[in-house]
Parts: sequence; structure tokens; C-alpha cells
Amino acid sequence: MQTNKAHLILEAGLSRKADFVEIFEEETRSSSVSLRDRKIEQSFAGIDYGIGIRLIYGTDVLYAHTNNEDPEHLISLIDLLADSRGAAKGKGQALVFRGDLKTPSFPAQITDPRKISPDQKLEILYRADQTARATSLHIVQVSASASDSVSKIGIYNSEGLALEDLRVRSRFSINVAAEKEGERFVASENPGARKGFEFFASLPIEQLSKTAAERALMMLSAGYIEGKKMPVVMGNGFGGVIFHEACGHPLETEAIRKKSSPFVDKLGQPIAQACLTAIDDGTIPDSWGSISVDDEGMAPQKTVLIENGILKNYLSDRIGAEEVGVARTGSGRRESYMYAPVSRMRNTYIAAGKDSFEDMLTGVEYGLFAKKMGGGSVNPSTGEFNFSVEEGYVIRNGKIAEPVRGATLIGKGDEILPKISMVGNDLELAAGMCGAASGSVPVTVGQPTLKVDEILVGGR
Repeated sequence: MQTNKAHLILEAGLSRKADFVEIFEEETRSSSVSLRDRKIEQSFAGIDYGIGIRLIYGTDVLYAHTNNEDPEHLISLIDLLADSRGAAKGKGQALVFRGDLKTPSFPAQITDPRKISPDQKLEILYRADQTARATSLHIVQVSASASDSVSKIGIYNSEGLALEDLRVRSRFSINVAAEKEGERFVASENPGARKGFEFFASLPIEQLSKTAAERALMMLSAGYIEGKKMPVVMGNGFGGVIFHEACGHPLETEAIRKKSSPFVDKLGQPIAQACLTAIDDGTIPDSWGSISVDDEGMAPQKTVLIENGILKNYLSDRIGAEEVGVARTGSGRRESYMYAPVSRMRNTYIAAGKDSFEDMLTGVEYGLFAKKMGGGSVNPSTGEFNFSVEEGYVIRNGKIAEPVRGATLIGKGDEILPKISMVGNDLELAAGMCGAASGSVPVTVGQPTLKVDEILVGGR
């Protein structure tokens, strides 16, 4: 968007006595190729363009979006928003943009996915399918996909901000189903990165496909665990999804300002054992959840949420920071121009500790090793969660024993945190998507292997 056009629109918002006016312009080209049972299931590429207008009065937010970039239309949207609040029209304050607007370009190391043909992606998917099926005759279905997006973002506001951002992400996904004697088990791998096509070119496709196939086969033959409260050792990587869902969301100012979090008014207080430090970092190079700027135009940062068991910070956007009385953390995010931004996680993980895996097992007479977590659900206002275990093993007399399936971890985030007594040094991150008030955004979850002294395990 030309700055003179943005200037005109922002001044219209200021003339309706708004305390803050913002334009969020987006053009996203996304593509996806998927393969199911050796047949092309979908090959898609599309462009979505739109503009979001946000007016803020105090901490009240008014928001509208459109695909029409005509200035008169955008000003009419501002009038509609202001009229809905009863804001009178007057003379707006003077507006001057800070600095020169610079359009970003692709870095040399990024391979623009828009220049890659679907056939090049299909070759990767066929390899994945072939590797998974070669593992066993009991592999009955393989689904694989390669997707990417390129977004050009413009953010302009009444404080004089005018910037553009270029965002590139790519993701590979494979789901492998094994079947035997009428029973079926599905395992998956879903890596992603803030990269172009070079992400797929360097991805260990065969290894990922074989890992998913072998997990599906092993779990297919596994028995079921006896459900009860027990010690649980949680594997690294995607195990961090529980912290993300049950503790991360309640640490966003979107929850804090609404008093719908167990961590309200807990800053500076111990909420976990001293072995636990948790971080949300938007600056990790190439990580799936990283950002150059948040969707309010603020640079990201590394935010320590919990340090040695003490609650240090919340994740905040403009509105949340003002209402809660904390500093902004560059965490204002949204799925697209169709949503107003709110505080959201980026790359959220439990930091590496010093405990060994063997020490975590020692003394456990009967427990569960949840090596890889699956999906689940959580009540963000209470932190209550229920997550399935995709790959699990019984811990018996301090040793890893037989594999088990059908296990679920059930608990409440603020109650489980103090029961994490040991944290390993094998931190690993995993890509995911997170849905909340401002839509679905790319996030990274992560943790080292850790021990929870007691948690309710659902079984059969």
C-alpha cells in the first residue's frame, strides 16, 4: 500500500476520535500437494488478499476487514465502526510516518516455493509413500502432503509505523496406518520450518516415513495400560504440547485480562519446582513459530515466562499489556487480515535441564513413558487437559518395559507444573498449529524429556 493512501485512511480514523488506528494489509499465496494411497488427492495453489482496519478507543477494539482496497471503501468501513460506537467526527491529529518504507525481498538462502512445480513436490511424496509401505505388508494406508505459503504483509498505524514483512513457511506431513486382524493404528510426523523449498530438499524424508511406519506397527501390537494415577516420564519434542495448551494459553494476557486464568496476579510467585524454566521465543532462526515482526509491527523477543519455578512474565499484545499493566512482548498475532491480533505464543518450550533419562526411571515401580504425544483438548480458562499418547511404554521397576496404546494424560496445568520434578538435557522442538481468538497460527512447542511425579493416566 502506498504511504499516502495509508495516511489518508489513518487520518480518517483519527478524525473519528480513535485513540489508535491500524491498517493490516496481506497478500498470501499458499500451495499444497497431497498424496493418498499413491494417488494425487489434492494439488492446490491460491492467492488471498485483504485489508483489516482496527480502531481502538481506550481498550475497546473495533475491527473490520475487506478485500476491497479502494480508499473510499476503507474510509466507509471506518465510519461504520465509529458510528457503531457513537464516535463523533472531528479534526484528527497530525500524522507523520517514521522512516522510509522498505519492501523486503527473499534472502539468498531462501528458495521461493512459488517457483517450484507440483511435480517436484510429488516426487518427495512418492518417496515417502514407498519408504513407509516397504516397512511391512501391514501398512495399509499412507497419506503425505507438502505445503507452503508466502505472505507479504503491510502494517501502518497512527503512531507513524509503516512497514512491510515477507513471510515464508513450508511443512511436510505423513500419516501411516498399520492394520492387523481388524485393528488399525495411525502414526504421523509433521515437521515444518520458516523456510522455502530448500526445507523439503534437505528433509530426511525416508527417515521420517520409516519412523512413522515403525511406530504404527509397534503400537498396533501393543496392549493397554491400566488407568490410574502414576509417575509419567514425558518424551521430548511434541510432549511440549501439554505445556503449550495447559499453561501457555493461560499465560497470555488475552486470558489474564479476562481473569480467566489460574495465573492471574501470580507474577513473582513460585508456580513450579526450581528445576523448571519455560520460555517463549519468537527469534529462533528458521523455526516454524518464529517471526520478524508480530502482527502489530513490533519486533519479537525471547520472553522468559517461568524462571527456576518463578512466574516472571506474561505474553502480551498492545491491548493486553495496557489492561494488565505489563510490557509488550511482541506477541500480537493473527491468522490473517480477517482477525484482530491478540497475545499468542510463538516458539514455546521448557528449557533444558540437567537430569538424565536413567535417573528419571530410577525408583519408578510402575509408570508410563509417554515417548510421543498425540492430539488432545484443553479448557484454556482452567488449564484442564486430556491428551492422547501416540507412543507409550510401561515403566516397571525402573526399566522401560512393553509398549502400550490407548493411554491418555489427564490433568490441570497449574496443578501439574509443581509435580514436574526432573528435566532432561535433550531439548527438542516440534511444529504445530494453534487455534485461539485470532485464528490459527504457526507455533512451535518443545521440551526435554521430563518427569511428572504423579498424573492421572487414562487406560482401558
